[in-house]
Amino acid sequence: MTKADIVNEISKSTGIEKVTVQKTVEAFMDTVKGSLVENKNVYLRGFGSFVVKKRAEKTARNISKNTTIIIPEHFIPSFKPSKSFVNEVKESIK
Repeated sequence: MTKADIVNEISKSTGIEKVTVQKTVEAFMDTVKGSLVENKNVYLRGFGSFVVKKRAEKTARNISKNTTIIIPEHFIPSFKPSKSFVNEVKESIK
């Protein structure tokens, strides 16, 4: 499902114009991105959490040059679904 599909579904189910729904979806995504950039997690009860995870420093190999490189510690965005969301998906796919 793409962002356009989401906008179409919300527009159909609510009767709100697609342009308004698209602005709302864009604003939501910008808000989540901005919060994660500021290292603030976003919690949506019953859906899940958008969190910033810390990845530790690690050693990797460049196979073509046969050398080792150090990948420094860094932070990445992550999504963790709520338990009720996970259970819904598990039960619906059986």
